Amino acid sequence: MDGHDEAGQLRWRLVEQEESGMLFPESSLGERHVGTGEYRGMEFFHVNARTIVNKVPAASKMPFEHTINAYRGCSHACTYCFARPTHSYLGLGMGEDFDRKIVVKVNAVERLRCELRSARWQGAHIAMGTNTDPYQKAEGKYGLTQGLVRVLAEAGNPFSILTKSTLVLRDLSLLVEATTRTRVRLSLSVGTLDREVWRLTEPGTPPPDKRLEAVAKLNEAGLRCGVLIGPVLPGLSDSEEQLRAVTRACSEAGAVFVTPVGLHLRPGVREHYLKWLASARPDLVSLYAERFKRGSYQPAAEQHRLSEIVRSVERPVSHRVSWRRVERLVEGSNAPGSFVGNASERPSRSVSDKRSVRVEPLQLRPCTEQLSLL
Repeated sequence: MDGHDEAGQLRWRLVEQEESGMLFPESSLGERHVGTGEYRGMEFFHVNARTIVNKVPAASKMPFEHTINAYRGCSHACTYCFARPTHSYLGLGMGEDFDRKIVVKVNAVERLRCELRSARWQGAHIAMGTNTDPYQKAEGKYGLTQGLVRVLAEAGNPFSILTKSTLVLRDLSLLVEATTRTRVRLSLSVGTLDREVWRLTEPGTPPPDKRLEAVAKLNEAGLRCGVLIGPVLPGLSDSEEQLRAVTRACSEAGAVFVTPVGLHLRPGVREHYLKWLASARPDLVSLYAERFKRGSYQPAAEQHRLSEIVRSVERPVSHRVSWRRVERLVEGSNAPGSFVGNASERPSRSVSDKRSVRVEPLQLRPCTEQLSLL
């Protein structure tokens, strides 16, 4: 496991090193928790975070100032994940360790409740999902994101969530209730409809059609949910036909915005991804060498191309949404750019308000810096 197998190498205080534990009985803390059943092959490190609301450095130019990350590491195992180097900082590897060894901030809910009560807290927007996915597999075991959402709703504190997981639907009623108290924004990431590319690059995530069904259900429930088409991977998911197909599917799902995000490869992730690419798709190595020869980002013209393709796809002013129709649309995407069903077909389920899907303007920055839509 990347040569970092000892819990003692973790650069965080384990719960056993604290005077008291929270959320879990004392007898269960201070050990590596080896996953069983559906969590087989995973390990969970319980830690007590000293703070849970993170201040974003001004130099990052993000459109929000505060974030929460209840987990470190992510079982989605996306080959390109920009958060992988954070595991190296903890003394763990950015490869399989990142995918399977998950740091769990077991006191996250209690810390958030405490920090929101502080006289210094001014009720600023808090973004979740800016590092690792708040609804990754570990959430099914620990429920920390659910607890965080509940506390934010109770406090009337605005928040946003970015996820690739359909587990967000577990909290549908909770999220709907939260909108009666504060501003809530949701985004799902769907980079491609191509199941072969999905299996190759995002093996731990739900299939793209299931994510689009989640978008439809969230919007039908009255929650405003959009889609980040990203990252768009050169040579794998960046053809005009592929982009048009996923944009149409997003529109059918009722997405309130659609934003294409081109792949970027910062140091650390770049080496990890290119090593993977050389093994999985050696035919694309020269393309990536050319595309990223000037650094972490692709040429601005490429991001412009992606945005223009997505913008050119006709989107209805009003949506009548059916996630069964979304599923048929995705199945038909094996023929690039195809659209299942004729223009006169009208699905049975509907979104109550009229709205057009917009393409958000995007500068060539890392994915976490594109979330002005949140």
